[in-house]
Amino acid sequence: MPFWPSPISTRDVAGSGVRPAWPAAQDGRVWWTEERPGEGGRTTLMCRAADGTCRELLPAPWSAHTRVHEDGGRPYAVTPAGDVVFANHEDQRLYLLGDNGEPKPLTPEGCRYADLLVHDGQVWCVRERHAEDGKVTRAVVSVPLDGGDVREWATGCDFYASPAVSPDGRHLAYVCWNHPRRPWDGTELRVTSLSGGDAWTVRGGASESVLAPTWKNDSRLYLVSDSSGWWNLYEVGLHGDGAQALCPAEEEFTPAPRLLGGRPYTVLGDGRLAVLHGHADLRLGVLDPASGTLTDLDVPYRGWDGTLAADGATVTGIAYAPTVPRTVVSVDTPSGRSRALRQNIERLPEPAFLPVPQAVRVPRSGEDIHAFLYPPHDPAAEGGAPPYVIFVHGGPIAHADTALDLEKAFLTSRGIGVLDLNYSGSTGYGRAYRERLKGQWGLLDVADTLAAATWLAAEGLADPARIAVRGGSAGGWTVMAACCRSDVFAGGVAYYGISMLGPLAAHTHDFASRYVEWLVGPEDPQVYAAREPLALVEGVSCPMLLMQGLDDPVVPPEQSEAFADALSERGVACTYLAFDGESHGFRRTETRTAALAAELAFYQQIFTVAG
Repeated sequence: MPFWPSPISTRDVAGSGVRPAWPAAQDGRVWWTEERPGEGGRTTLMCRAADGTCRELLPAPWSAHTRVHEDGGRPYAVTPAGDVVFANHEDQRLYLLGDNGEPKPLTPEGCRYADLLVHDGQVWCVRERHAEDGKVTRAVVSVPLDGGDVREWATGCDFYASPAVSPDGRHLAYVCWNHPRRPWDGTELRVTSLSGGDAWTVRGGASESVLAPTWKNDSRLYLVSDSSGWWNLYEVGLHGDGAQALCPAEEEFTPAPRLLGGRPYTVLGDGRLAVLHGHADLRLGVLDPASGTLTDLDVPYRGWDGTLAADGATVTGIAYAPTVPRTVVSVDTPSGRSRALRQNIERLPEPAFLPVPQAVRVPRSGEDIHAFLYPPHDPAAEGGAPPYVIFVHGGPIAHADTALDLEKAFLTSRGIGVLDLNYSGSTGYGRAYRERLKGQWGLLDVADTLAAATWLAAEGLADPARIAVRGGSAGGWTVMAACCRSDVFAGGVAYYGISMLGPLAAHTHDFASRYVEWLVGPEDPQVYAAREPLALVEGVSCPMLLMQGLDDPVVPPEQSEAFADALSERGVACTYLAFDGESHGFRRTETRTAALAAELAFYQQIFTVAG
């Protein structure tokens, strides 16, 4: 089957506009960040005034991006006066950006800051400090807007998140946890008295993930907890008393807390809550905490990213649909009217070339695996069973959603189908589903991926000789492992993939350094050798394409390089592409263009040979 001509180019995908994130709203104005691939991946700040005018606040070379936990998170906050405090990517210092447009430093060099909140003339945030001996420490601190000394309020735990000051300014709430746990495993919600310094645990522990505290009033808090097996909303007293579930449901009311600063619900002016809820795609609704009534808003979007901002009766977030790119959207909750403020793709292809996903379940050993199916889509094309690429997301505590993705449309418009797999361990389907992967990484994720390929062929959806697999980071690990453990794939594409467990645990950044213990188990050379792709490389029989950023602090280049060398030594066809100046996730237009062009050429080659 020849590949179809497509109007979607590599340049269209790689430079597909800006990437909006982290909305804030106040007094009729809306702020957000924009990551710009065309400017080397720089992240700027935008503001839309009440009269609809939009302007950029942060000129080059400034970039609002925090490296706390390396993955980062919310890099800015808005003051009551409408000024902005932000973390600058280059030096990681906090700066105050006033009306004159000249950033003023608030903190000395040497630390990183994230999860910013402005209250009573101070910036409350998580500070991360890297000592010369490599030790990393974190604390919740306050930074005066007038440039005074930084003060520590919570220390001693390995990790902190979500600082929130009570309306009367007497108490500080925050989330904390320690190695080897991750925030989706077990956290504690604590409160510190700002006058006496006493601190106590309100809720949480080793087997409960408590997230996103928000003060209801001076003595009660809202929070998200998975104590029921699902991340649901609760209200609780200052000392943990009077806890009640606000809307019990087998749904998630937050995405995975992979980045600092997520706000999956927000308090409206009348006291009701604008909330996100659902599974892989989170819907927007309004929850009355007094009655537990949840009413979804009738808006033309299927899902929302995990941060909302309220301004009176208006809620603002980043929304999407299968044919709508991620868009900054404000919704008037009384009327339900929505207004698109900014899209991340300026030039959209014709709708006829955009695939429409189908939610499917892949059977495997009596357990269903969730996925989204994107059949090849061209208005004039016909043919038999097409080639397919199985997408394996990273994380692995993450999930695939149905937002318009030009990478998928780039393939489906050329006659290549996509199955986006939410394998065991993915979020969106409850704690039990994500804990399936505990101790099983490299086994269960691989089994799910192989089951997906078998299902595609058995259902007549895909040509069994022309199924490939691709993924990045943890998804890259699964790609490598699946190609090691089977011969069902025509080829594999791994972006910054993991091939060795010991070096990963020893050299990756602190936030991820103990994750292998949960995913595989305590360090054991025999167990690791039975799991890691590099030790199983003799099982690979299909061509592979490996791509890597040379400045990646999460998965060092040695991981991809070692696997590529091992394949070459065995005579297995392998292309290894390394990119200077790129980190964990390619941000520059030129890099993304080159990577996608190489990926398409790879598919054309392996699918033509197999066909």
